[in-house]
This record gives sequence, C-alpha cells and structure tokens, in this order.
Amino acid sequence: MMNIVLFEPEMPLNTGNIGRTCVATNTRLHLIEPLGFKLNEKAIRRAGLDYWDKLDVTVYCDYQDFLDKNPGAKIYMATTKAKHVYTDVKYEPDCYIMFGKESAGIPEEILVENEETCVRIPMWGDIRSLNLSNSVAIVLYEALRQKGFEAMTMEGNLHRLHWNE
Repeated sequence: MMNIVLFEPEMPLNTGNIGRTCVATNTRLHLIEPLGFKLNEKAIRRAGLDYWDKLDVTVYCDYQDFLDKNPGAKIYMATTKAKHVYTDVKYEPDCYIMFGKESAGIPEEILVENEETCVRIPMWGDIRSLNLSNSVAIVLYEALRQKGFEAMTMEGNLHRLHWNE
C-alpha cells in the first residue's frame, strides 16, 4: 500500500481532495502537524465528500514524531527544488511520498538530508508550483502505474447504456 505524507498542510480543500484520492487508490494518508485547519472543518468534509470516513489517516505532532513512528520508511520528497524527475524513480511498495505545505513546501533543512530521494514534476516557465492536490495525484498515479495499478478497477461501465461490443 502506498503512503502520502503531507507536511503541515494549510488548506482544507486540498487535504480533502487528497484524502479522496487516497481512498480511490487504497493509499494511506499521513498528516504532520501543525495543520492550517481542523480535521472536522466543513471545507475538508466537502472536498472529501462522503469518503473521509473510509480514509486510512494518521496524524503526527511533528516531523520527528512521523520518523519515530515509521522507522526505516523509504521517503520520496516532492519538491520544485529537486534534481530528479518523479518519473525517473522506481517506487517501492509501501514507500512514502511527502509533499510540503502550500506556501513553502518541505523545509530545506529536511530536503538537504534527503537529496537522492527528492523528486520534481517538470513545469514550463517561471511558475512557482502546481496545486498540491494535483501534484499528489500526478506522482501517486505514476507510482501506481509502475506497479501495474495492482488490484485497481481497470474497466468502467456506463450506467444507462452499454458499450458497443
């Protein structure tokens, strides 16, 4: 099972959207405090719709608490400052993919200690970054694709009509 880690997320709508993505992909969500919102806020429930109660989520009081409770975790850190592109990585089962807070990303003090596992999403021009929930979806789905979308539904069905055979 994959793991998404949000370092001090600030916006409830992003976290709600990410929570919904985690439920849809059978991915654990890890939240490192402080959070910029309360987990029972209406905005987070609205973004996560009726999926939030199905989410496997763990909250940590700080980064050290996260490390202490996940010893030996292989952590990839998504950052615009990375040298490696997210598609260059071979994601291990049960690895962790960490994303920083919306306003500042992952602190550089953490990044410099993890240079080889920092990854970036290529962007054109001088844009600062992509939306956090979009970034999570991009990198997570690449990791899942590499694993062959294991145990995921690969075919859909129409509700009222049928596909032509």
